Amino acid sequence: MYKLIVLIVFFSLCGKAQNEFDKYGPFGSQVFTDLKLALDVEKNVYKMDLSYQKLEPKLYAKIGKLKDLQALKLSGNEISTFPPGFSDLSNLIYFATYNNEFSEFPEFKKLGNLNYLEFFGAKIDSIPCQIAYLSKLKTFKFSSSNDTLKIPPTLKYLKNLKELTIENCVLDSFPKDIFKIPNLTYLNLSNANVFYITKHFERFTGLEVLVLDGNKLNTLPVEIYLAKKLRLLSVKNNFLQKLPDSIAQLEHLTLLDVRGNNFSKQYIEELKALLPGCEIRF
Repeated sequence: MYKLIVLIVFFSLCGKAQNEFDKYGPFGSQVFTDLKLALDVEKNVYKMDLSYQKLEPKLYAKIGKLKDLQALKLSGNEISTFPPGFSDLSNLIYFATYNNEFSEFPEFKKLGNLNYLEFFGAKIDSIPCQIAYLSKLKTFKFSSSNDTLKIPPTLKYLKNLKELTIENCVLDSFPKDIFKIPNLTYLNLSNANVFYITKHFERFTGLEVLVLDGNKLNTLPVEIYLAKKLRLLSVKNNFLQKLPDSIAQLEHLTLLDVRGNNFSKQYIEELKALLPGCEIRF
């Protein structure tokens, strides 16, 4: 049953990933799935999906020749390093890798056009400070294999970042710099060893979705009401016994998920009274 659930989650993730991949690159452009063919063509190769292929090392080393490439997806390729010249793909807008055990990020200096960056199942233990070079980045998703992860102070300079997901890792300290990113609308810190949350919710002027599942939270700060646009709050599988009464001031909150906490039946009824227009999952 557990394996079945894992497969369902994985294929669901793949479906979402495909939808994201489809958004990038010139409309109607060919999606290359054969690396040899793409290298033979070389010019006007805008999109490439090499999922579930074992890549020939000599061909993989030449990916940097595809200078027009805008969207690249890798999945299950049994690779752990980037080829020479990868960081010269200056037209790359979308890059995602799933279940490839990369041990470090590529050089970011020439990848300033990236809008979407995703690593799932990586073996990376720190996000480099040079991520600040990705000034156009709008979506960043990172999932490791429960390794320790260090967050750099330069995340706060990603002024165009709207969606951030960091999950399935052990953050080496409270991720205060994440809470300084100015224009987030979506923040997911799931299974990340988070013990407490900053009180500085006044910074989240545009935050609409906050997911804090599978952490070690005993409380949420009273100041959460300052994230006035919050529509969805999920705190599943923590150690909460109640939420601050100020949550009633979140006028746009439509979904609150508190499953897997220590809420009494009586307190659930109190929550329903505090949030009459909100769906509460318990």
